[in-house]
Amino acid sequence: MPKKSAVRSSSTGLILIGTFKLVKGLLLVAVGIGALNLLHRDIGEVITRWVEALRIDPDNHYIHRILTKVFSVTPKQLKALSAGTFIYAGLLLTEGAGLLLQKHWAEYFTVITTAGLIPIEIFELYKHLTALKVAILVVNILIVWYLVRRIRTHGKTQA
Repeated sequence: MPKKSAVRSSSTGLILIGTFKLVKGLLLVAVGIGALNLLHRDIGEVITRWVEALRIDPDNHYIHRILTKVFSVTPKQLKALSAGTFIYAGLLLTEGAGLLLQKHWAEYFTVITTAGLIPIEIFELYKHLTALKVAILVVNILIVWYLVRRIRTHGKTQA
């Protein structure tokens, strides 16, 4: 029988990862809803209002690049973005809820889905290296490592 402190510390890791996944999922739901709200609206006008409300300098190099990309988005691309966002959000919410409920299947599910996205993250790093992309990759590798270690330990204790 495992000690209470070992069970509590292993549960803490699941709770942190589950909460992280839930927060990401909820943020993606918000992005998906935002994309749907932009359908049948003048995107340029909406973005211009946001830039003015947030007092962002539209002539800033980075902001200008973002605005250029946003202004060229078509309604078809917005629909695809929102659909993909909702699918990925559903995946993250399922992982997060399962981990918070400490379901063993959620550990396997999270390892498979998170590890499956690591090659894409590496490719994105190869295309354009940023600190944020490196941080995301490191966090996801740590999540996979932790859960694989936990799954192996769980298998040994039941054998």
